[in-house]
Amino acid sequence: MATWNSRGLRGSVLEDMINRTIERLRERGLALIQKVPTPITPINIDKQSRHITLAYFDQKSTVDYIGAVQGIPVCFDAKECAADTFPLANLHEHQVAFMTDFEKQDGISFLLLYFSSRQEFYYMPYAEMMEFWNRMLRGGRKSFLISELDPAWFLEVTNDSFLPILEGLRRDLQARDGN
Repeated sequence: MATWNSRGLRGSVLEDMINRTIERLRERGLALIQKVPTPITPINIDKQSRHITLAYFDQKSTVDYIGAVQGIPVCFDAKECAADTFPLANLHEHQVAFMTDFEKQDGISFLLLYFSSRQEFYYMPYAEMMEFWNRMLRGGRKSFLISELDPAWFLEVTNDSFLPILEGLRRDLQARDGN
């Protein structure tokens, strides 16, 4: 049985908040965003409960979420970090490649980061993600510090526990337009 601090439950607070947020956005007609399922191949299935008890990943997944916000295609990945340093090893090359291709199709890609020890959420625009990624590829740091992040992109969570994803997206679109 999994415990609250197991790797299997890592990120569940962030995922739960995102899932509640995107459901609320759908209900209000503001966005249609879905969680992208990770393709698996079952190895063992419990015949009585019909639950998969052992499986392996079929292929590399793309990003965690994809959809549209009032006609704007969006995709993003959600990452949780317990420390003030985010290891870029948590972001996979195939995810960066997918987000890059998505951007080339005039979509908006971003990361939603949750710094769990601080209980802070960060909307990281694609351009900022690529700055850190390219720095690593050039032989620089293989991580980034929370102190390197732009304070303007931290998301303020209200009492209703919904993430203001649309606020981050609005700022992202303004920054891309040069406003």
